[in-house]
Amino acid sequence: MHYLLTGGSGFIGRELCLKLTAAGHTVTVLTRDAYAARRVLLPRIHLVESLDSVGEVDAIVNLAGENLAAGRWTPTRKVALVASRTVETRRVLAWIARQASRPKVLVSGSAIGWYGKADDRVLDESAGGGGDFAARLCRDWEAEADKAADHGVRVCRVRTGIVLSRAGGALARMTPLFRLGLGGPIGDGGQWMSWIHRVDIVALIIWLVENPSLHGAWNGTAPNPVTNAEFAAALGATLHRPARLRMPAFLLRAALGEMADLVTSGQRVIPARAAAAGFRFQFDDLRAALAAEFT
Repeated sequence: MHYLLTGGSGFIGRELCLKLTAAGHTVTVLTRDAYAARRVLLPRIHLVESLDSVGEVDAIVNLAGENLAAGRWTPTRKVALVASRTVETRRVLAWIARQASRPKVLVSGSAIGWYGKADDRVLDESAGGGGDFAARLCRDWEAEADKAADHGVRVCRVRTGIVLSRAGGALARMTPLFRLGLGGPIGDGGQWMSWIHRVDIVALIIWLVENPSLHGAWNGTAPNPVTNAEFAAALGATLHRPARLRMPAFLLRAALGEMADLVTSGQRVIPARAAAAGFRFQFDDLRAALAAEFT
């Protein structure tokens, strides 16, 4: 198959490129900076800076979007965060509309932030969306992706949780503090963390592409979410370090503003549709997932 990826040089995209090429697929990555992308992607990945350079493809995986956790959510940055997702998705849709032979499927990124603040409620794909900034961003992103169905393209939207790998993301940012014995829960530690190992989110995306009966929203999380306190204890135990130093939530809010909600509140999300449809997780236990990264 020929895959077109946006966000292919990102944390999830890099691993997806590796798996697809190892399986013998052809991969084209749309990027704004081919020189920078080439430094992190294999030579056999085709890089293009314009969709006009893309030929016929079988599947599109749309992962483009600026990192939500990369800076304070100022009004200007909020506009950029939304645009990096919705505008890029519109560009892909416009390209699809121009094709005589259209891709069979679009798997488009989203996040569990779609559900908003939900306290201890267990959330499957049937739960309603939230009303905060992150939820509205995900709602708008998903709404754009869904328009591909108007062109006869099957659409799957993946609401991804906290992706675990020591190679990047939240785990890579936390590890240095925990190795020094300075890690611990945030606030009271009761907020839920819905996580997934990077190998499983990549496998889920490929599974959605390869199963033509699947469509709609899918939670990209492992079956067993944990509280922040449980996560801190598990990471500390894996690294053989104490993990008892609490970070006061008010300090994070003072430093990060609204963006602090990403870590001071959470969602208890389960992958109900994937489980029902027969997807098999390699890592459904947090300690096993962490052990795979550090032992």
